[in-house]
Amino acid sequence: MRIHIGCELAFQLSYPTPILMLLNVHPSREGDLEVRDAIVTEPAVPMQAFDDAFGNRCTRLVAPAGRFAITVDGVIRDGGAWDAVDETAAQHPVEELPTETLGFLLASRFCESDDLSNEAWRLFGGTEPGWKRVKAIVDFVHRHIAFDYQDASVSRTAAIAYAEGRGVCRDYAHLAVAFCRAMNFPARYCTGYISDIGLVPPFGPGDFAAWIEVYLGGRWHMFDPRNNAPRKGRILMAYGRDAADVSLTHTFGSSWLSDFRVWTDEIVEAAPAAASAAPLAASIDPVVPEPAA
Repeated sequence: MRIHIGCELAFQLSYPTPILMLLNVHPSREGDLEVRDAIVTEPAVPMQAFDDAFGNRCTRLVAPAGRFAITVDGVIRDGGAWDAVDETAAQHPVEELPTETLGFLLASRFCESDDLSNEAWRLFGGTEPGWKRVKAIVDFVHRHIAFDYQDASVSRTAAIAYAEGRGVCRDYAHLAVAFCRAMNFPARYCTGYISDIGLVPPFGPGDFAAWIEVYLGGRWHMFDPRNNAPRKGRILMAYGRDAADVSLTHTFGSSWLSDFRVWTDEIVEAAPAAASAAPLAASIDPVVPEPAA
């Protein structure tokens, strides 16, 4: 399966403003790119690419005052499978976890797992450890938070989302991450493209999405508290401890986002021309009448 991915953003800036961006696919998916998801700006400015502490692909630049537009456009190959499920994945004792996962056990700015620890054990302490406990957490968060785009808040934490019971996909992810860490599961916040491929229309406007990954059975497994159902064409862009680590654009100054569009569309290949239903009739020499006697 081939997927056309990309986004358009435009900012209104009062003065030259540094911008940090995480708008490329994660390096783990770069090998799947058929058309590189290059960043193009209008007006054009110098850009510097680098990888952050989590291995995410970042870009920095200084945008001039006025309207500043950013476009990303690419094509990526995907296996076309639904999100994987592994109900046998076991939980690791903390002392047996790989060192690189330990940072994802700790409380962070938007995921107050320490403050939510007692509540997490009250809610999920009686569930079966491993995949089923994580799924119980994800199911609870999916039911507990009411989704509303108008309720988006850049300052809402997991604890606030739990108390208010409302939010957007980042709030679902933050609360699930916090509960998982409180139950000694390494959990990280992920952001990227999520498609409607394989679903029944109508579809909402395109947007980036947040989900989580939890370390079970020797590897990271994906869970989606917001949608809580398998999807096709999920494309990771970045992961970190919470949304503060993976802001898709961060402007270091006053700015106004005036335009925003995201696309994740399957490229439907043209079907080969159908073969003729029957072979052409054999040519027949015309019958030439005998001349009259």
